[in-house]
Order: sequence, then structure tokens, then C-alpha cells
Amino acid sequence: MTQIERTIPWPDFQLSEADIIIVGLGPGDVGNIPLAVWQILHMASQVILRTERHPGVEVLRKNINLITCDDLYEAHTDFRQVYIAIAERVIEAARLGPVVFAVPGHPWIGEATTVMIRTAAEESGLTVAVIGGASFIAPSFAAVGVDAMDGSQIVDGMLLARRHHPQIDLNLPTLIAQVYARSLASDVKLVLLNAYPPEHPVTLLHAVGTAHGRTETIPLHELDHRDDFDHLTSLFVPPLPRSSLLDLQELIAHLRAPEGCPWDQEQTLASLKTFLLDEASEVMEAIDAEDDDHTAEELGDLIGIAVMMAQVAGEEGRFQMGDAIRSCVEKLTRRHPHVFGEVEVANMDALYVQWDEIKAQERRIKGQAPKGPLDLPAALPALEKARQMQSKAEKAGLIDRRAVAAEDPRLAELLPAGAGEADLGQLLWRLVALAKVRDVDPETALRSYAVRFREDHR
Repeated sequence: MTQIERTIPWPDFQLSEADIIIVGLGPGDVGNIPLAVWQILHMASQVILRTERHPGVEVLRKNINLITCDDLYEAHTDFRQVYIAIAERVIEAARLGPVVFAVPGHPWIGEATTVMIRTAAEESGLTVAVIGGASFIAPSFAAVGVDAMDGSQIVDGMLLARRHHPQIDLNLPTLIAQVYARSLASDVKLVLLNAYPPEHPVTLLHAVGTAHGRTETIPLHELDHRDDFDHLTSLFVPPLPRSSLLDLQELIAHLRAPEGCPWDQEQTLASLKTFLLDEASEVMEAIDAEDDDHTAEELGDLIGIAVMMAQVAGEEGRFQMGDAIRSCVEKLTRRHPHVFGEVEVANMDALYVQWDEIKAQERRIKGQAPKGPLDLPAALPALEKARQMQSKAEKAGLIDRRAVAAEDPRLAELLPAGAGEADLGQLLWRLVALAKVRDVDPETALRSYAVRFREDHR
């Protein structure tokens, strides 16, 4: 049977047009209920409310026999099970005759039951009409003086609370709905703190769209220091300007545009390789100096180069930033089955074995030759290549680094037991000076030895 879907009220709508009519009651005051919805509610013989916790219900009860689903919230601990039970109740009622199902706000905004009822109705051969109502969105943005059309985001507080990082654009204002309890507010706060500073101002919206609506602005870190949350509480998070990856992508794209900068315009992936290494080195230097502000600055420069490379590649039709990020997300998910799957690992050694097995499988799928235990990226600096190769060789049982260090007794004299990082640095410094005196490039010398060691142990 063909489904009927209405998203705006029709004054001439007849109950006989659908088996189930889902209507929105608006954000609060009964005066905000659309006329068509008001008429349908008063014409219906069966009216089911998802919840009676709505400011307009008290007035509706005076003339309408209402059935609520609040008992189902008490019978189930999981919201999904609650919504499934609500859908089943509505379907069973529709088998007896036309039924009106009323929800707070708008049926298509933050209302999981709408989709579930439509799906269940289709499977049962029942028709559905959806009659819209005002949502909480307009009065919420009005309460904080923000035009949503200038750019905004809306997210369900329950969905956000299950994240570890907020999947939102920090450069846009965000409205977080259904922050109904202190415990949920605490979870939301922890997620937001992964992106916003603790002192970032946020605004609690209580019962906006009703005569009792009010707002209160507080620092983010104080969000859960209160108990006045309920089903009409939302949270507004103002933007954090110039702090989003999208801001950086827009800036880089502008620099590369015809009206941008000549230097940026002439860069290629090949020319940016040197800057990538330089910026990575400066990040490490800032970390070594334990200077957080400088580290953040240099890390920003490194990310800027990565974004520039993605922009260049996108302009050339090779790949886009989304491709790079998607590849990284999929790879990390695939390589952590003990986190995102059902695999269990006994210890770190087992974790390393699993990691290597997954990487080998990835190469087989791509049709690439298997890597040897000592294969490393060719562009690695020689000292880092030597460190990683020794680590891999030790795991493979090819060497014992303590034995290697003890093979030449002169090393013990140059670097006696108890010597620290500065002493080792001084020894390496002197070896570099010796290489210069002997007209040997230390980078090339160490790299050549590492390559020879790898070939000898294939």
C-alpha cells in the first residue's frame, strides 16, 4: 500500500487518508500547535502520546482521551528498546482503526520513533502520514540571538555523549538537544573538553518556546555542577573561531586560488617534501624543549603542510583530503580488532604479532610482495633507521642489542655504565666530527651499514 507523507499541515486533511498519522506538538506552549494538528487531535478516536511530559498536554487532556507511552520508558532500560515497544504499540492500535501518534516538537527532528513506525507500518501494509509542527530549533537559536542560516549544527546529546571527540565543526555554533540529566551533561562535557577549552562559555536553554523559557551562560567545565536538567533542556555551544580543520582547508585553498599567493600557487607535492621534513623536525625540537605553546605552533605548521599537499593533490585530480583521512580511519580501525572487534590479545608481544600479521595481509590484498622483517621506509634518517632496524632484528631473534653493544670493549670505556643522555650525545657528536675529518658522510655511512645488515639477514 502506498505510503502518504505530509510534512506541512493541510487544512482539508481527512483521518481516512492514512492508518497512522504522526503529528508534532511543537516545542512547548499549546498555542504553537498548528491548526491542522489541533483539528486532527480533536477528530481522532485514538490518540497516543510518546510522552505526556510536554507543556501542552495538560490543555489537550481536557477534551481528548490520550494514551501515553511513558510506562514503556519504565519497562525498558535501553532507549532503542523503548522506541521499538512504542512502534509496536502504535502498529497494534492502527490495526483497530486510524490512530494519531503525537510527539513533542517536529516528527522529523530528533524523533527516532518516526522512522521506526514508518518502517514497521510498511511491513504491516499500513499507511502513514506525517504532519509537521514547530521544533525546538527556531526558538533555541532565537534565545541566543543566532541566525541558524549563517551556519550552524544540531546534534543529539545522547549521541554526542557516546563519542570520544565531538564530530562537529568548531568554527560553527552548535545546538545540543535533549540534555535531560546531569549524568548525560557530564558525559557531554567530557566529550566537548576534547576540543574546547574548559573556560569556553556555553549556554543552557531551559524550556525555550514556552512562557517559562530561560537561558544561563556558564563555563564549559561547570556544565554538570547543577541539577536543573530535564526533558526541555538543550545546550548551545558558541563557535571557537579559526580552530577547525575546515578553517585551515579553506585558508590553504584560498592561498592556492588565482587571487591567492604566488609562492603557494607554485608549490608541488615534490617541492613540499622538504618542508614536511623541516616542520616535523621543528615539532620534535619543540617537544624536546618542553615548550607547549611552541609545540602547538610547530604542530600547526606541520598540519598546514599536510593540508597543502592534499590541496595540491586535489587540484591535480589525484586524491583529496577526505581520501587521506578515510584511508587513515579505515586502516587504524582494521589494525585494532582488539578495540573495534571481538579479538582478544594476551599481552603486548601478542599485540605486535597481530599488528604485523594484519599489515602482511594488507599487502597480500594489494598484490604487493611481503615485507621482510627488516624492511623500513627508505627515506628514514639513518639514525632512526638503525634504531628501528635493531628493534625489528631483536624481535626476530637476529640480534641481542646488549651483546651488540658489548662486542667492542672500547665502547664501555667511551660510555661507561651510568653515563646519561648527554654523554651519549657527546659521543655521537665526536663521531660526527671524526667522520668529517676522515671525509666520510656519517648519514651515508650508517645508512649503508644498515642496508648491508638487512641484506645479510634476508
